Amino acid sequence: MTAPAPPGLLSVVRGTHPVLLLALLLAVPALAAPATPAIAPTPIAATAADVLHAVRAAKARAVLVNVWATWCLPCREEFPDLMRLREAYRQRGLAVLFVSGDFSADRSQAAAFLREQGVDFPTYIKTGDDMAFINAFDPKWSGALPATFIYDGTGRLRHALLGKSTYAQFVAKVQDVLGP
Repeated sequence: MTAPAPPGLLSVVRGTHPVLLLALLLAVPALAAPATPAIAPTPIAATAADVLHAVRAAKARAVLVNVWATWCLPCREEFPDLMRLREAYRQRGLAVLFVSGDFSADRSQAAAFLREQGVDFPTYIKTGDDMAFINAFDPKWSGALPATFIYDGTGRLRHALLGKSTYAQFVAKVQDVLGP
């Protein structure tokens, strides 16, 4: 024999207008499960060789490397498009690697920005000589940020987007590497 339900809840439900009841039922999950912010890992100190090794180790059909910094407004502006691109093309074989150009002392600011953007995967922060880093990616690159490099599955550089890019530009270059 089961015990009767507590009278409080049943009497509230029985006497509630159906539209109000529906609104309450829809609101309960939002109240019960607060949104959990993404936990962005602390950026890993990396030289250009380390990042290029990660490109080859990604085992992806295409790898997009974006070099950005917290103090770079165009970098911050294009970041949501890069996250959207990652979501849209991850299942087709795109991997995204973010490399902060911030100073190591500013690593906590970079981590906070990544967290705000919902980044929940490993990222990097540049270390070593600036010119060696720049030349390892593309000798034609001046070092200006943002800079985006798209590699094929073998680790061969296919496209360099220097300066702020649009979502459509990212999509066109990624689709070119991924193919049909």
